[in-house]
Amino acid sequence: MRSSNPVFSRRGFSRDNGYAGFNAQQPQAGGPAVGTNPYATGNPYAEGATNPYATNPYAPQDVQAGAPQQARGNVMTIDDVVSRTAMTLGTVVLTAVLSWFLLPVDPANLGKSYGIAIGAALVALVLALVQSFKRKASPALILGYAAFEGVFLGVISAAVSTYIADGVVIQAVLGTMAVFAGVLIAYKMGWIRVNRRFTGFVMAAAMGFMLLMVVNLLFSVFAGGDGLGFRSGGLGILFGVIGIILGACFLALDFKQVEDGVTYGAPREEAWLAAFGLTMTLVWIYLEMLRLLSILQGDD
Repeated sequence: MRSSNPVFSRRGFSRDNGYAGFNAQQPQAGGPAVGTNPYATGNPYAEGATNPYATNPYAPQDVQAGAPQQARGNVMTIDDVVSRTAMTLGTVVLTAVLSWFLLPVDPANLGKSYGIAIGAALVALVLALVQSFKRKASPALILGYAAFEGVFLGVISAAVSTYIADGVVIQAVLGTMAVFAGVLIAYKMGWIRVNRRFTGFVMAAAMGFMLLMVVNLLFSVFAGGDGLGFRSGGLGILFGVIGIILGACFLALDFKQVEDGVTYGAPREEAWLAAFGLTMTLVWIYLEMLRLLSILQGDD
């Protein structure tokens, strides 16, 4: 499967581990052979797709391709995903709170605190990239990413609260929770259908969005000011809303991946990948929400 986060790409719920037919070179029922790329000819999001994790060597012989696998040991459950996500998000929150209080953003210490925050963000980026290219989930890498990401978020949140508007951080947190709850309800009610067309549209939109943000950043660095104005004023509000909507779409992709992994018997360690994707998506939504609210508060 494709990535469920807006920046990085990771594979689906396994790779070369022999569980539930992940990466199996066998034809799916009624379709051509599927190789290592599940989008090649057997996209699990496509309408009418068969079980993307079929041919499980641990399943009974009478299990038909396309049917959910029977219970077996060491399989991912919703409880696994919830507990790993709670650990990852808890690490983000803990380090964010510590950095908020231990790295003051008063004028005398602002430069030092910003430097530490930028360094932490770069380390988090490297850890996320390493995990994204690893064949298996590494809890140490994922929790390390969460810890350094929390340091960055804590400093940025403290600065926004101090210099822009007190209370905007709580609003951003509540807004992120509201987006999460809303997308979850919409997904469970069937109002959001995650299929190949939806996935392709979201990925293309995210790539375009990121490209524009990179161009805006380059213009701001070399030309000064706010670059092309995508992060302030009316355009900033528009792109903030678009960023939040993209984050909501990636949440739907996350939920689909979790649902497929649980239904078709992904190995338990893949719950860490689900937690990793959910955490990155929620961080994305929080940052976009914080930026949008900052622009709105600054215009008041």
